[in-house]
Amino acid sequence: MALDPEVLAKDIEDAMAARGFSPLADKAAGHDWWLAFAEGIVNHITQNAEVPVATGSSAGSYKVT
Repeated sequence: MALDPEVLAKDIEDAMAARGFSPLADKAAGHDWWLAFAEGIVNHITQNAEVPVATGSSAGSYKVT
């Protein structure tokens, strides 16, 4: 599954709303803020995450893309 900042931002907004927050209210940060937040998360994961494979012919460590 590809990491998509737009989908992640929407999921964060939906989760916050489900818990009684108003992430897109007039005085809230708004969708652009949540999108920037999500992009930071996705960038961190894609730049740093690795998946270790312990055994078999594919043994090694592989970057997440």
